[in-house]
Amino acid sequence: MSHRPFHLGWFLQGSSVQAWGEPFTGAIGRDWRSAEFFVDIARSLERARFDYLLIEDSSYVGESYGNSRDIYLQGGLSVPRQDPSVMATLMAAQTSRLGIVPTLSTFAYPPYLLARLVATLDQVSAGRIGWNMVTGSSDFAAMNYGMAGMPEDGLRYDMADEYMACVNALWNSWDPGALIADTASGVLADPGRVRQVDFEGRWYKSRGPLNSGPLPQGRPVIAQAGGSPRGRAFAALHADTVVASVKGVDGMRAYRDALRQSAVAQGRDPDRIKVLFLVSPVIGETDEEARLRHAQKMARASDRVPELLAFFGKITNINFAAYDLDTPVAELHLTTNGHQQSLDDFKRVTGRKTLRQAMLSYRGNAGSVELVGCPDTVAARMAEVMQEVGGDGFLISTNDTSRRIIAEITDGLVPALQARGLARREYGHAQFRDNLLEF
Repeated sequence: MSHRPFHLGWFLQGSSVQAWGEPFTGAIGRDWRSAEFFVDIARSLERARFDYLLIEDSSYVGESYGNSRDIYLQGGLSVPRQDPSVMATLMAAQTSRLGIVPTLSTFAYPPYLLARLVATLDQVSAGRIGWNMVTGSSDFAAMNYGMAGMPEDGLRYDMADEYMACVNALWNSWDPGALIADTASGVLADPGRVRQVDFEGRWYKSRGPLNSGPLPQGRPVIAQAGGSPRGRAFAALHADTVVASVKGVDGMRAYRDALRQSAVAQGRDPDRIKVLFLVSPVIGETDEEARLRHAQKMARASDRVPELLAFFGKITNINFAAYDLDTPVAELHLTTNGHQQSLDDFKRVTGRKTLRQAMLSYRGNAGSVELVGCPDTVAARMAEVMQEVGGDGFLISTNDTSRRIIAEITDGLVPALQARGLARREYGHAQFRDNLLEF
């Protein structure tokens, strides 16, 4: 059976200590400070012709679990963590085709500051920058920026719609041909093609124009992870690529179909939005070796249930230390002003499992579908899943990212995908958005 190719991205768990306590991570506790490891990852992904690398971020130290920072600091759970825009700059400087997507929160950046920062990144990378647009969800993060806390989920998206209107107006304040650099007339920029913005909304305002000049791509590639119905509508309106974490093929297909319907309802071409599903492949030279490694990985996870709960609590703002691990999830009253889709999906797939069992199956075996086997077995399964879901690709994320894991994907799995015509062998274009829209 012939299949069309699909897109590949990598979801990097922050510019942070990767896979602390996991095998084959070298001296990561010391070496993470240097950009060398992260630049190595970017180069490897470019050699494998990935569409993009997304740098996830948060700007606070977790303390949801037991109302304490201890487990987060001791276990290196998303801390320490560096500013993603700096790492994105260094990665972009050492690559030439890979899309680089830093996460930047709307609550932390005035629109003008963000528009100028991202415009600069797009210029110095020759049109390869994306922006993972997040509203933020943690009261702790809000407090770090002098706020009392986060607005509720629905209001955050109302504010984000206005924020997008403001940054889009700033990016559009220069026409594409405004920089003429005509030495004969002595004119660098045509004043008639640069406009004052005078944006004034309920929450944001900016005079403009942007002083950094036009972006190579017009505007950056927008990535978004809309999960709740309101978030999904927001992603359908604004995003070029969507980060989706939905368990099971049926859930994946339903999510993509709903998002595409929402895009059509808002006047967008759904084919211009690429939905990439989070997966965490476990690769071995044989299927048997991969199953053994997966079993070992699950065994390590079973010894770290508190850490898994602490991480999940960080993104959902829930203190899971307050609950008995052997209580069925269905009997717990769990609500969040954080990542709503993550909590909804967790509840949906847990059934009558206890909190301990549920967290092991949800976080310990992360990803939309299980991918365990030799490269060819995993490639075949990825083809089946994409055929059933309808598209558009996979965003690989592992909680044990190391040079070994990267090599297994880029030098093992990707060639198997390429042999089946499922992954590109060469980039078709110089700029990020064009590669994303190539198929």
